[in-house]
Parts: sequence; structure tokens; C-alpha cells
Amino acid sequence: MKKTVKISAFFALVSTCVLAQEQDSISINPLKEVVISDTKFALKKEKSGKVIEVITAEDLAKKSGQSLATVLSQVAGVEINGNQSANGKNLGYYIRGGKNRQVLILIDGIPVTDASGINIEYDLRLLPVEQVERIEVMKGAASTLYGTGAATGVINITLKKSAKKEIQGNAYVNIGSNNTSENKKYNGQDFNQGISVNGEIKKVNYFAGFNSTESSGMSQIAEPVGTKYEEDRFSRQNVIAKLGFKATERLTLDFFGNYDKINANYDFAFDNTGFNDTNINTTTSEQVRFGFSPKYKYKKGEFVLNSGFTRLKRDYDELSTWTNTVDNSLYKSRSVVLDAFNKHNFNKEFALILGTNYQFHDMMSQTPFSTIENEAAKFAILDGYTTLVYNSSFGLNVNAGLRLNNHSEYGNNLVYNFNPSFNFKTSFPLKVLASYSTAFITPSLYQLYSEYGNTELTPEKNKTIEAGFETELLNKKVKLNAVGFYRDQNNAIDFYFNSTTFESFYINIDGKSKAKGIETALSLFLTEKINLNANYTFTQVDKILNRLIPKHKASANIDFQINKRTLLNLNYQYIDARKDAFFNGNTFVVDTIQLGSYQLLNALAKYELIQNRLTVFGTVTNIFNEEFVENAGYSTRGRNFKLGINIVL
Repeated sequence: MKKTVKISAFFALVSTCVLAQEQDSISINPLKEVVISDTKFALKKEKSGKVIEVITAEDLAKKSGQSLATVLSQVAGVEINGNQSANGKNLGYYIRGGKNRQVLILIDGIPVTDASGINIEYDLRLLPVEQVERIEVMKGAASTLYGTGAATGVINITLKKSAKKEIQGNAYVNIGSNNTSENKKYNGQDFNQGISVNGEIKKVNYFAGFNSTESSGMSQIAEPVGTKYEEDRFSRQNVIAKLGFKATERLTLDFFGNYDKINANYDFAFDNTGFNDTNINTTTSEQVRFGFSPKYKYKKGEFVLNSGFTRLKRDYDELSTWTNTVDNSLYKSRSVVLDAFNKHNFNKEFALILGTNYQFHDMMSQTPFSTIENEAAKFAILDGYTTLVYNSSFGLNVNAGLRLNNHSEYGNNLVYNFNPSFNFKTSFPLKVLASYSTAFITPSLYQLYSEYGNTELTPEKNKTIEAGFETELLNKKVKLNAVGFYRDQNNAIDFYFNSTTFESFYINIDGKSKAKGIETALSLFLTEKINLNANYTFTQVDKILNRLIPKHKASANIDFQINKRTLLNLNYQYIDARKDAFFNGNTFVVDTIQLGSYQLLNALAKYELIQNRLTVFGTVTNIFNEEFVENAGYSTRGRNFKLGINIVL
């Protein structure tokens, strides 16, 4: 079907949605909602100086069958590159022109990273969406509160919690196809299943769950016309356990532990010969996390200690392009995080947050080219930070803070923020906001100490200005927000490669790189049956940052709640043309190419066979089977189907 027909079909759907009601996962939530990302403590959204996107458990239930990366990629201002590729494909996280190391991911309030990774980013493929209770996405520089890495955004993920009953169970099974636009197999190539048990007995609450995913059917590398490549398999197992104890009315003790493992085939898109399409290329990633989070409430405040330990191991078997033999590479990392912070309320208007954060990271690697031991690749960070929160009775709110970072390699770095907002006392809720924030991003251990490392690298530094508003109109039947931002980045880290001498290493780029844009989201609801939620993002970046970032991106969701048990959902996405950098294995030159724009239309139907007990769903993704390129050289999903069942025990 022609693109113009698809666009017309979408706008015909939108035109029916002046009758809109409920919210979806990327909708603007009521200003009375409580958020935690802005201060680390519960705060009414109307008093926050940020537009924070909240995805609740109810919202996630409307996204059955989608991965965590796909759900997040529908949020205004967020692009998760790779969410439409084969499951084993690496993901790229882009918020406001920043990539991976500038986006911080928290799980239950604790920063998570892979200290052996090039960009230190956490691998979202490790986490199944079925373990997630809630997500907050806060865009903009947040280094004052969260430290290095939080330069363009924070994705704050809360995992499942215990139920109020003594015991409750949940089980689910999903089965679907896993095709490119050229394949037509619908015999089941994508399987997801899981079971959990949770509850609360007197002063003790608990949650334990197991999830498993297996998929095949696609080759990661794109198949030339008339050529059939081998299927790349993906397997993931996750185990999670959480235990809470209410020691006193004021003191609670929470413990957690989880184990995650991925086994996958992978391909390199270095050339068009198919040499790198082989089942010899396999990888295994294993993660172990555990931690302890006590919370103590007193008359005028609350003290929290978030602590966590993470150990990651990545193992690669790879068919060498040069020798045609199998090479093995091993990467290990350890991370320790201790974050102690206290909120003291002087009165109803003033509160002061004081905190201390300690992080330790090390890595080791064994590759055919070099060996790096833990003792040679490590650093520690000790931060002290403070934030003043002022919430007046007449509408003015101010969040201002600073953070002094002490890095074992780079000494002291000071970052700060000033974030005022104002709630107008009008017939409709209206919040206007502005902020000025600085941030820094330290080089990764890999960028410093690997065979391509450069110990002369300096941290990147960012300055961000933003302004916008959030409002509710027509008796809260229309919800709208819009934010404009400008960011400049100094000392950007890039990779240098000389195609003649093959010399290659990481470098700092002199001068500033700029990113600017607008994010806006709209929710309309007038009836009890139908609702529309839509968002649009415009992002413009300098050449050095311009890779895989669409200038224009739009998303829209239509929910039709036929009755209490039946839900229909249509989702539309438009992703603009993007530039990509492609290493050509034939010429040994990095080629810059233009990737075309594409549109996706997806549908979901959900029905409760037994109310609050047994639910079934079916989805169709990429309904028009559009052929597109998400990453140069890699395949993407075509039309696919999925069926699932969820049982509450």
C-alpha cells in the first residue's frame, strides 16, 4: 500500500478521536499525580518543575506483547534504536540528541550500568517488561540529583511489588511470529512465559518471579534480495526476589536480588558478502544484582539508603574476518552503589535534601588483541549533593541544587541546577516551567583503558536550558504539554580511525556541539469509550551528534474501551529520515548514509474472560508490512502476530 494511503488512513482515525477518554502509557497524566524522579521523594506533579512522563502498571497492561524498549520508544523525546530489530540486536538510547552514556537508567532508585561497556549503558534487553510496575521518564540534565551520566534524561524503572493479600500468583504465556517484511512464517517463533508469587503477611511482604523468552526466525543482518541467511536465536531467563520488613512504624527494610541471562547469536554488518552471517557468532550475558534499601521516617522528614551491587559478564565467540578462525572475548565488570539521602521539611513550603553518593566500578577483559585486569581499569566516585525545594501556597515552586563530584581520575567537578515553575490560579490547571542545568559525563573504563583507550580523555560537560508548560482544559478533557530545550556539549568523545595506518582510539572533540528541539504531547477524552493520546518531537543536532536521531518523530494511540472487559488499541508511529554511520569492511572507510523515513501501524485487542482473573489478547504489528531500515545493514520486523493469556491466581 502506498505511503499516502497509510497517512490518510491514520488521519482518518485521528479525526474520529474528538471523542476521547482514557489515558495511555505515553499520555500526560493529571497534575495531581505523584512523581519521585524530580526530588527522589514523593512530590505532587503540579509542584514539579519538570514534565515527567509516567507509565503505570495499568498503562503497561495496554501494551501487552511489547518489549520494554518498544514501550519507551513511544514516549515524547525518546528514541530507543533497535526496538524494531531482532531481539539480540544492541539498543541505542537517544534523548534530546544525547546517546547512551548521557541517559541514566535507575532500577528501584539505584543507578544501573555495565562498567565494561563502551558507553557504560545498562542493557535494557536484560529486563523483561513483565517485571516492571512503573516507569518515570524525566528529560533534561539531572546530574545535580543523580550524578554522572544523567545529562539528557533519566529513565526511572520500578519493579513489581507485593500485593496486599497474603498470597497472590500470576502466570502468563505469549506466542507470536518473528518475521521480516519478506518472511511469511506464522507458526510461532517468539515465546514469552513467566510466573510470579507475592503477598504480605503481617510485617513481611515478598515478591518472587521467573520470566523466560525465546525467539528465532530472523537474521540480525539484512538479507540481500534472493538470499536466505541463517536465523539468529535469542534466549533470556530472569529471576527476581524482593523482601520487605516493617521493623517499626517508622523503619522499613527492603532487600532485593535478581539474576538475568541472555544467550544470542549476533551478526556484523561489515560488508555485503554474508561472511559475518554465521551461527558461530554467539554471545552470553549474565547479570547478578542484589541490594538493601532501609527507609526511616521521622516527624519532619525521611532518610533513605539505596545500596546495590552488580556483577556483569559478557562472553563472545566470533568468527574472525581476518583468519577465519573462532576468537573469544570476555568482559567482566563490578559496580557498587551507595546513595544515602535525607529530606528535612522545615515547614509546609521549604524542604532541604542532603545526600552522599559513592560508586565504585571496575572491569576486566580478555580479547585476541589485549588483556586488561581489574587492577588497571577501575575508578571511584564520591559525591555530595544538596537540593532546596520551595513550594509556595500562591503557586511558585523552585528546585535548586548543586553537586560536588570527586572522581578518582578527574578530581572535582561542580554541577548545579535552577528550576522554577509556577502554577496559575485559573479556571484550568496551568503550570509554566523553566530550568538551567549543567551536567558532566565521565569517560568509560573501556574508553580509557581498552586497546582503543586513551587515558588523556576528559569528561564531557553539558549545559541545558528548557522552558515549557503543562495544562488541563475543558474540565480536564484536554491535556497538553510542550517543552523547548537547548543544550550545548563540550569535549564530546568520539572514535578516531585512520584507514591508511589503521590507528584507532577515542578522542575528545574540541569545541561545542549543540542540540535543540521541542517536545509536545496531547491527550483528548470526552466519552467513557474512546481516547486519543499523541505526541510530537522535533530534534535538531550538530553534525557530530547527528546519527540515528530523527528530526521529526510522532506517535499516536487510540483506545476504544468497548466495555469493562474489552479493549481495542491502535498505535501509529512516524519516524523521520536519519543519518547512520556504516563501517565498510570492503573499503575500511566509515560511510555516512541516509536512512529513509517510515511509518508503523499496530493494533491490539484484549478481553477479560474472567474479570480480574483471566485475560487474553492478540496483537498485529506493522499492519501494512512496511519495509524499512532502522540500522544500516540490519534487518527489521515486518508484519507480525502475537497471542497471549494472563492468569491471576
